[in-house]
Amino acid sequence: MRSIDNFYGSLSSGKSSDIRKEKCHHPRRYLLIFVVAIIAGFHAGRTRHAAAPECDLPLSALPEARASEMRDMFIGHKHRGVECNISSLDLHMPSGSVCKDKSSMLRAMSSGGRAGRDAPYAPRGCDMQWFTTLEICQILGRYSQVILVGDSMLRHVIGALNILIREDLGYGGVTDWNFNENEKRQCFCNNQFDVRDCSIQGIFSTADVIEHDPLSLVCPKMIPEWNTDIRIELIVRYPVPEDEHRRLGRAIDPNPSHLKAFILGHGLWNNLEVDQALNWLDLVLDTIDKQTDARTRLRGRSPRRNLPILLMTPNAAGVKKPDEWIVSQGNKALVRFENEMAVQAAKRRIDHLGTWNMSIQATLYDGVHMDMRGNLLKAMMVLNWLNLLEA
Repeated sequence: MRSIDNFYGSLSSGKSSDIRKEKCHHPRRYLLIFVVAIIAGFHAGRTRHAAAPECDLPLSALPEARASEMRDMFIGHKHRGVECNISSLDLHMPSGSVCKDKSSMLRAMSSGGRAGRDAPYAPRGCDMQWFTTLEICQILGRYSQVILVGDSMLRHVIGALNILIREDLGYGGVTDWNFNENEKRQCFCNNQFDVRDCSIQGIFSTADVIEHDPLSLVCPKMIPEWNTDIRIELIVRYPVPEDEHRRLGRAIDPNPSHLKAFILGHGLWNNLEVDQALNWLDLVLDTIDKQTDARTRLRGRSPRRNLPILLMTPNAAGVKKPDEWIVSQGNKALVRFENEMAVQAAKRRIDHLGTWNMSIQATLYDGVHMDMRGNLLKAMMVLNWLNLLEA
């Protein structure tokens, strides 16, 4: 049989007439093959269609009850426009049925995917929701405190949460009340996250907003009694400096009657070394235990309920990841770390959300961090977890 190289070689060497004779030697045979191929393709298509309901991605039609979600939830947000043109439907397109419980939601959000770079993210098996601002305020309003503990990735998540509860795409995640004109130009919209000098001026707690720009918070206007303390404690590596450890202890409200939720994130600062990450995790969990007089890791049956704690492992690495970190913090290492920490979280009876899948086809402006779109998606994932804690 002629190889493809020989085929093109014969064309270039003046033997095309011989080839045409070979191709036309049995016209009926080629007609029969053509007809058989069409019939086979038709039946294969029918088979694939019949198997479609078994697909793990939520590809089914949107239930009528979710029709109201097919709209951009950012319409009406401050600074949304030509210069900050972000739609919630660009981040997540509702499809199929919403996950019924916390476990299925975390599994779906951790294992979904995108149909192309920066395409809307689709959880796998069942769907998440993109909540309205009122729903976001109601979910957060169930808790006296929502405390994030971790590194810059968690700092970006709280920035995105502040964008949502301030309804401000332009400056909602940063301390814009003390910006000069140059900072306002430099830190607008996506640059809240993409420009380092802007991202480090992120909002660390709702108390800061209440002190400096209380009218920008939407939740108290919608729910007058709303008074949730959303804050982050930056503790990025193990061993944990003593002053950071003490600061975390002071930040936690010890009143056991006040419902609290914790979101933890760690990994890169300890080079994805699982042993060091577990030392960090156990120290944080022990601190929460001590300050709340509650057990975050129950053994066996007990009438006492675990405190809601979510471990978020780092997102994927991008093409701009510095070369010296490709081996120790590249995508192979990140996937292994996510899988191992999911196992360890289960052993400690805390929840886990993987963010590798949701980020591998997304923009990572410096090869490490996601832009505003990615962090808004992460924040909405956290809200879906919070919403199902009682389910």
